[in-house]
Amino acid sequence: MSIHLLSNELPRSRRLSVALVLIVLLLALAPFLFPGARAINAAATICIFVVLTASYDLMLGYTGIISFAHTMFYGVGAYGVGLALLHRGPSFSSVLIGLGAAMLVSLALALLIGVFSLRVQAIFYAMVTLAIASCVSVMTSQFPEWTGGDDGLTIPVPELLSPAFRLLEEPLFDKVINGKVITYYLLFVVALLAFLLMLRIVASPFGRVLQAIRENEFRAEAIGYHTAAYRTLGSVLGALGATLAGAMLVLWLRYLGPDTTLSFAIMLNVLLITFIGGRGTLYGAVLGSALYIVAQTYLIDLMKWASGALVQGAAAQAGSALEPVLALLARLVHADRWSLWMGVLLVLSVYYFPTGIVGRLRARRAA
Repeated sequence: MSIHLLSNELPRSRRLSVALVLIVLLLALAPFLFPGARAINAAATICIFVVLTASYDLMLGYTGIISFAHTMFYGVGAYGVGLALLHRGPSFSSVLIGLGAAMLVSLALALLIGVFSLRVQAIFYAMVTLAIASCVSVMTSQFPEWTGGDDGLTIPVPELLSPAFRLLEEPLFDKVINGKVITYYLLFVVALLAFLLMLRIVASPFGRVLQAIRENEFRAEAIGYHTAAYRTLGSVLGALGATLAGAMLVLWLRYLGPDTTLSFAIMLNVLLITFIGGRGTLYGAVLGSALYIVAQTYLIDLMKWASGALVQGAAAQAGSALEPVLALLARLVHADRWSLWMGVLLVLSVYYFPTGIVGRLRARRAA
Protein backbone atom coordinates (compact mmCIF):
# COMPACT_ATOMS: atom_id res chain seq x y z
CA MET A 1 0.00 0.00 0.00
CA SER A 2 1.48 3.33 -0.99
CA ILE A 3 1.97 6.16 1.42
CA HIS A 4 -0.56 8.19 -0.59
CA LEU A 5 -3.30 5.74 0.36
CA LEU A 6 -2.46 6.18 4.04
CA SER A 7 -1.89 9.91 4.22
CA ASN A 8 -2.10 13.14 2.29
CA GLU A 9 0.84 14.53 4.25
CA LEU A 10 3.29 14.04 1.36
CA PRO A 11 6.96 15.12 1.30
CA ARG A 12 6.28 17.92 -1.24
CA SER A 13 9.89 17.88 -2.43
CA ARG A 14 11.59 15.60 -4.93
CA ARG A 15 14.91 15.72 -3.06
CA LEU A 16 13.17 14.97 0.22
CA SER A 17 11.34 12.04 -1.36
CA VAL A 18 14.59 10.63 -2.74
CA ALA A 19 16.30 11.03 0.65
CA LEU A 20 13.43 9.32 2.45
CA VAL A 21 13.32 6.40 0.01
CA LEU A 22 17.09 6.01 0.28
CA ILE A 23 17.01 5.97 4.09
CA VAL A 24 14.17 3.43 4.16
CA LEU A 25 15.98 1.18 1.67
CA LEU A 26 19.24 1.38 3.62
CA LEU A 27 17.43 0.56 6.85
CA ALA A 28 15.55 -2.31 5.20
CA LEU A 29 18.80 -3.84 3.92
CA ALA A 30 21.10 -2.76 6.76
CA PRO A 31 21.87 -6.27 8.13
CA PHE A 32 23.01 -7.37 4.67
CA LEU A 33 24.71 -4.17 3.49
CA PHE A 34 26.61 -3.25 6.64
CA PRO A 35 28.27 -6.18 8.43
CA GLY A 36 29.17 -5.87 12.07
CA ALA A 37 27.29 -5.36 15.31
CA ARG A 38 27.97 -1.62 15.41
CA ALA A 39 26.26 -0.90 12.10
CA ILE A 40 23.12 -2.90 12.85
CA ASN A 41 22.96 -1.32 16.32
CA ALA A 42 23.07 2.13 14.71
CA ALA A 43 20.30 1.14 12.28
CA ALA A 44 18.12 -0.21 15.12
CA THR A 45 18.71 2.97 17.13
CA ILE A 46 17.57 5.02 14.12
CA CYS A 47 14.33 3.00 13.94
CA ILE A 48 13.68 3.57 17.66
CA PHE A 49 14.46 7.29 17.50
CA VAL A 50 12.26 7.77 14.43
CA VAL A 51 9.26 6.67 16.51
CA LEU A 52 10.41 8.59 19.61
CA THR A 53 11.17 11.83 17.76
CA ALA A 54 8.12 11.69 15.47
CA SER A 55 5.87 11.25 18.51
CA TYR A 56 7.53 14.27 20.12
CA ASP A 57 7.14 16.29 16.93
CA LEU A 58 3.45 15.41 17.05
CA MET A 59 3.36 17.41 20.27
CA LEU A 60 5.90 20.17 19.66
CA GLY A 61 5.71 20.68 15.90
CA TYR A 62 2.01 20.13 15.30
CA THR A 63 0.45 21.15 18.61
CA GLY A 64 2.99 23.60 19.99
CA ILE A 65 3.34 21.73 23.31
CA ILE A 66 6.78 21.96 24.91
CA SER A 67 7.27 18.92 27.12
CA PHE A 68 10.30 17.60 28.98
CA ALA A 69 8.56 14.41 30.09
CA HIS A 70 8.82 12.53 26.81
CA THR A 71 11.59 10.28 28.10
CA MET A 72 9.39 9.46 31.10
CA PHE A 73 6.88 7.81 28.77
CA TYR A 74 9.82 6.25 26.91
CA GLY A 75 10.90 4.74 30.22
CA VAL A 76 7.36 3.58 31.04
CA GLY A 77 7.30 1.58 27.80
CA ALA A 78 10.72 0.07 28.43
CA TYR A 79 10.03 -0.85 32.06
CA GLY A 80 6.54 -2.12 31.30
CA VAL A 81 7.72 -4.63 28.70
CA GLY A 82 11.00 -5.39 30.47
CA LEU A 83 9.44 -6.17 33.85
CA ALA A 84 6.72 -8.27 32.20
CA LEU A 85 9.36 -10.34 30.42
CA LEU A 86 11.39 -10.66 33.62
CA HIS A 87 8.53 -11.75 35.88
CA ARG A 88 6.15 -13.52 33.49
CA GLY A 89 8.78 -15.23 31.39
CA PRO A 90 10.26 -14.55 27.93
CA SER A 91 7.23 -14.91 25.67
CA PHE A 92 5.40 -12.74 23.17
CA SER A 93 2.35 -12.78 25.43
CA SER A 94 4.51 -11.11 28.10
CA VAL A 95 5.56 -8.49 25.55
CA LEU A 96 1.93 -7.73 24.67
CA ILE A 97 0.78 -7.65 28.29
CA GLY A 98 3.70 -5.42 29.30
CA LEU A 99 3.10 -3.10 26.35
CA GLY A 100 -0.62 -2.92 27.10
CA ALA A 101 0.00 -2.12 30.76
CA ALA A 102 2.60 0.50 29.83
CA MET A 103 0.19 2.10 27.36
CA LEU A 104 -2.49 2.34 30.05
CA VAL A 105 -0.05 3.89 32.54
CA SER A 106 1.17 6.40 29.93
CA LEU A 107 -2.42 7.20 28.95
CA ALA A 108 -3.35 7.89 32.58
CA LEU A 109 -0.22 9.98 33.24
CA ALA A 110 -0.59 12.00 30.04
CA LEU A 111 -4.27 12.67 30.73
CA LEU A 112 -3.52 13.66 34.32
CA ILE A 113 -0.71 16.01 33.34
CA GLY A 114 -2.70 17.44 30.44
CA VAL A 115 -5.91 18.08 32.35
CA PHE A 116 -4.15 19.92 35.17
CA SER A 117 -1.38 21.63 33.21
CA LEU A 118 -2.37 22.39 29.61
CA ARG A 119 -4.75 25.14 30.67
CA VAL A 120 -1.79 27.24 31.82
CA GLN A 121 0.86 28.94 29.73
CA ALA A 122 3.32 26.80 27.80
CA ILE A 123 6.33 27.57 30.00
CA PHE A 124 4.48 26.37 33.12
CA TYR A 125 3.51 23.14 31.37
CA ALA A 126 7.15 22.59 30.39
CA MET A 127 8.26 23.10 33.99
CA VAL A 128 5.58 20.75 35.32
CA THR A 129 6.63 17.99 32.92
CA LEU A 130 10.30 18.52 33.80
CA ALA A 131 9.54 18.20 37.51
CA ILE A 132 7.46 15.04 37.05
CA ALA A 133 10.04 13.42 34.79
CA SER A 134 12.79 14.19 37.33
CA CYS A 135 10.72 12.64 40.13
CA VAL A 136 10.12 9.45 38.13
CA SER A 137 13.83 9.18 37.30
CA VAL A 138 14.80 9.54 40.97
CA MET A 139 12.15 7.04 42.09
CA THR A 140 13.45 4.51 39.58
CA SER A 141 16.91 4.74 41.12
CA GLN A 142 15.58 4.62 44.70
CA PHE A 143 13.67 1.32 44.38
CA PRO A 144 16.31 -1.18 43.20
CA GLU A 145 14.29 -4.18 44.42
CA TRP A 146 11.70 -3.41 41.73
CA THR A 147 13.61 -1.59 39.01
CA GLY A 148 17.21 -2.70 39.51
CA GLY A 149 18.20 0.83 40.50
CA ASP A 150 21.21 2.40 38.83
CA ASP A 151 22.65 -1.05 38.03
CA GLY A 152 19.67 -1.90 35.87
CA LEU A 153 18.25 -5.29 34.95
CA THR A 154 19.13 -7.85 32.31
CA ILE A 155 15.94 -8.76 30.45
CA PRO A 156 15.23 -12.15 28.83
CA VAL A 157 13.52 -12.10 25.44
CA PRO A 158 11.47 -14.70 23.55
CA GLU A 159 13.56 -17.46 21.99
CA LEU A 160 12.80 -16.23 18.48
CA LEU A 161 14.47 -12.90 19.34
CA SER A 162 17.45 -14.39 21.16
CA PRO A 163 20.86 -14.02 19.44
CA ALA A 164 21.40 -17.76 19.87
CA PHE A 165 18.33 -18.60 17.74
CA ARG A 166 18.96 -19.59 14.11
CA LEU A 167 16.12 -19.27 11.63
CA LEU A 168 18.04 -20.88 8.76
CA GLU A 169 20.75 -23.52 8.83
CA GLU A 170 22.74 -21.79 6.11
CA PRO A 171 23.57 -18.08 5.83
CA LEU A 172 21.43 -15.97 3.50
CA PHE A 173 23.59 -13.74 1.28
CA ASP A 174 26.50 -14.45 3.67
CA LYS A 175 24.43 -13.28 6.63
CA VAL A 176 23.41 -15.57 9.48
CA ILE A 177 19.70 -15.04 10.13
CA ASN A 178 19.65 -15.19 13.92
CA GLY A 179 17.39 -13.75 16.59
CA LYS A 180 19.20 -10.42 16.48
CA VAL A 181 18.38 -9.96 12.80
CA ILE A 182 14.78 -11.00 13.42
CA THR A 183 14.54 -8.46 16.25
CA TYR A 184 15.93 -5.77 13.97
CA TYR A 185 13.30 -6.42 11.31
CA LEU A 186 10.59 -6.46 13.98
CA LEU A 187 11.72 -2.97 15.04
CA PHE A 188 11.92 -1.82 11.42
CA VAL A 189 8.37 -2.93 10.62
CA VAL A 190 6.96 -1.47 13.85
CA ALA A 191 8.76 1.84 13.21
CA LEU A 192 7.46 1.99 9.64
CA LEU A 193 3.85 1.26 10.63
CA ALA A 194 3.96 3.67 13.58
CA PHE A 195 5.36 6.43 11.39
CA LEU A 196 2.68 5.91 8.72
CA LEU A 197 0.01 5.98 11.42
CA MET A 198 1.33 9.30 12.74
CA LEU A 199 1.31 10.68 9.20
CA ARG A 200 -2.34 9.66 8.96
CA ILE A 201 -3.10 11.40 12.26
CA VAL A 202 -1.56 14.75 11.29
CA ALA A 203 -3.29 14.67 7.89
CA SER A 204 -6.70 13.99 9.47
CA PRO A 205 -9.19 16.70 10.51
CA PHE A 206 -7.98 16.17 14.07
CA GLY A 207 -4.40 16.90 13.00
CA ARG A 208 -5.48 20.03 11.13
CA VAL A 209 -7.16 21.33 14.29
CA LEU A 210 -3.94 20.74 16.22
CA GLN A 211 -2.04 22.81 13.65
CA ALA A 212 -4.67 25.56 13.85
CA ILE A 213 -4.23 25.66 17.64
CA ARG A 214 -0.47 25.88 17.19
CA GLU A 215 -0.79 28.82 14.79
CA ASN A 216 -3.41 30.78 16.73
CA GLU A 217 -5.03 29.24 19.79
CA PHE A 218 -7.35 32.23 20.34
CA ARG A 219 -8.86 31.98 16.84
CA ALA A 220 -9.21 28.20 17.08
CA GLU A 221 -11.16 28.56 20.31
CA ALA A 222 -13.21 31.42 18.88
CA ILE A 223 -14.56 29.22 16.07
CA GLY A 224 -15.69 26.58 18.54
CA TYR A 225 -12.83 24.16 19.19
CA HIS A 226 -12.12 23.13 22.77
CA THR A 227 -8.39 23.81 22.55
CA ALA A 228 -7.48 22.35 25.95
CA ALA A 229 -9.13 19.04 25.02
CA TYR A 230 -7.36 18.89 21.66
CA ARG A 231 -3.99 19.75 23.21
CA THR A 232 -4.51 17.06 25.85
CA LEU A 233 -5.34 14.47 23.19
CA GLY A 234 -2.27 15.54 21.21
CA SER A 235 -0.06 15.07 24.25
CA VAL A 236 -1.63 11.65 24.90
CA LEU A 237 -0.87 10.49 21.35
CA GLY A 238 2.71 11.69 21.69
CA ALA A 239 3.06 9.87 25.02
CA LEU A 240 1.76 6.61 23.53
CA GLY A 241 4.26 6.89 20.67
CA ALA A 242 7.11 7.35 23.15
CA THR A 243 5.87 4.33 25.11
CA LEU A 244 6.02 2.19 21.97
CA ALA A 245 9.59 3.41 21.31
CA GLY A 246 10.57 2.40 24.85
CA ALA A 247 9.19 -1.10 24.29
CA MET A 248 11.24 -1.33 21.09
CA LEU A 249 14.36 -0.29 22.99
CA VAL A 250 14.14 -2.99 25.65
CA LEU A 251 13.61 -5.72 23.04
CA TRP A 252 16.76 -4.58 21.28
CA LEU A 253 19.05 -3.92 24.26
CA ARG A 254 17.67 -6.67 26.50
CA TYR A 255 18.58 -4.36 29.37
CA LEU A 256 16.75 -1.88 31.59
CA GLY A 257 18.37 1.06 33.33
CA PRO A 258 17.71 4.74 34.07
CA ASP A 259 20.61 5.87 31.88
CA THR A 260 19.21 4.15 28.80
CA THR A 261 15.57 5.16 29.23
CA LEU A 262 15.05 8.09 31.61
CA SER A 263 18.21 10.15 31.16
CA PHE A 264 17.71 13.85 30.39
CA ALA A 265 20.44 13.44 27.77
CA ILE A 266 17.95 11.39 25.73
CA MET A 267 15.47 14.27 25.95
CA LEU A 268 18.14 16.64 24.65
CA ASN A 269 18.86 14.26 21.76
CA VAL A 270 15.17 14.21 20.86
CA LEU A 271 15.01 18.01 20.91
CA LEU A 272 18.12 18.32 18.73
CA ILE A 273 16.89 15.76 16.21
CA THR A 274 13.52 17.53 16.02
CA PHE A 275 15.11 20.89 15.27
CA ILE A 276 17.71 19.46 12.87
CA GLY A 277 15.12 17.56 10.85
CA GLY A 278 12.46 20.25 11.00
CA ARG A 279 9.58 20.84 13.39
CA GLY A 280 6.03 20.14 12.26
CA THR A 281 7.01 17.83 9.42
CA LEU A 282 7.34 14.28 10.88
CA TYR A 283 9.65 13.56 7.93
CA GLY A 284 12.25 15.54 9.85
CA ALA A 285 12.26 12.75 12.44
CA VAL A 286 13.50 10.32 9.78
CA LEU A 287 16.20 12.55 8.32
CA GLY A 288 17.25 13.99 11.68
CA SER A 289 17.46 10.59 13.39
CA ALA A 290 19.48 9.07 10.56
CA LEU A 291 21.97 11.94 10.41
CA TYR A 292 22.32 12.36 14.16
CA ILE A 293 22.73 8.67 15.04
CA VAL A 294 25.22 8.05 12.21
CA ALA A 295 27.24 11.13 13.23
CA GLN A 296 27.14 10.13 16.89
CA THR A 297 28.22 6.57 16.06
CA TYR A 298 31.04 7.27 13.64
CA LEU A 299 32.28 10.74 14.61
CA ILE A 300 34.62 9.26 17.22
CA ASP A 301 36.22 6.99 14.61
CA LEU A 302 36.72 9.92 12.26
CA MET A 303 38.30 11.98 15.02
CA LYS A 304 40.65 9.15 16.03
CA TRP A 305 41.85 8.91 12.45
CA ALA A 306 42.29 12.69 12.13
CA SER A 307 44.10 12.97 15.46
CA GLY A 308 46.47 10.15 14.57
CA ALA A 309 47.24 11.71 11.19
CA LEU A 310 47.96 15.08 12.83
CA VAL A 311 50.24 13.48 15.43
CA GLN A 312 52.22 11.80 12.66
CA GLY A 313 52.36 15.09 10.78
CA ALA A 314 53.66 16.89 13.87
CA ALA A 315 56.35 14.24 14.32
CA ALA A 316 57.38 14.58 10.68
CA GLN A 317 57.61 18.38 11.10
CA ALA A 318 59.65 18.20 14.32
CA GLY A 319 61.62 21.40 14.87
CA SER A 320 59.66 23.41 12.32
CA ALA A 321 57.06 26.14 12.89
CA LEU A 322 54.27 23.71 11.90
CA GLU A 323 54.98 21.27 14.73
CA PRO A 324 53.15 23.17 17.54
CA VAL A 325 50.26 24.01 15.22
CA LEU A 326 49.76 20.37 14.21
CA ALA A 327 50.16 19.23 17.81
CA LEU A 328 47.46 21.71 18.92
CA LEU A 329 45.11 20.55 16.18
CA ALA A 330 45.73 16.92 17.18
CA ARG A 331 44.63 17.74 20.74
CA LEU A 332 41.57 19.65 19.53
CA VAL A 333 40.30 16.75 17.42
CA HIS A 334 41.14 14.08 19.98
CA ALA A 335 38.37 11.49 20.33
CA ASP A 336 37.73 12.57 23.93
CA ARG A 337 36.43 15.89 22.56
CA TRP A 338 33.83 14.37 20.25
CA SER A 339 30.96 16.04 22.14
CA LEU A 340 32.53 19.46 21.50
CA TRP A 341 32.57 18.95 17.74
CA MET A 342 29.15 17.34 17.80
CA GLY A 343 27.92 20.55 19.43
CA VAL A 344 29.66 22.65 16.76
CA LEU A 345 28.02 20.62 14.01
CA LEU A 346 24.62 21.03 15.64
CA VAL A 347 25.03 24.79 16.06
CA LEU A 348 26.02 25.12 12.40
CA SER A 349 23.08 22.97 11.26
CA VAL A 350 20.60 25.05 13.29
CA TYR A 351 22.19 28.29 12.04
CA TYR A 352 22.13 27.35 8.35
CA PHE A 353 18.88 25.35 8.53
CA PRO A 354 16.61 27.35 10.89
CA THR A 355 13.53 25.54 9.57
CA GLY A 356 15.31 22.19 9.59
CA ILE A 357 16.47 20.08 6.70
CA VAL A 358 12.93 19.31 5.57
CA GLY A 359 11.99 22.99 5.69
CA ARG A 360 15.02 23.94 3.59
CA LEU A 361 14.29 21.25 0.99
CA ARG A 362 10.66 22.32 0.70
CA ALA A 363 11.67 25.98 0.44
CA ARG A 364 13.94 25.18 -2.48
CA ARG A 365 11.09 23.43 -4.26
CA ALA A 366 8.80 26.41 -3.68
CA ALA A 367 11.43 28.79 -5.05
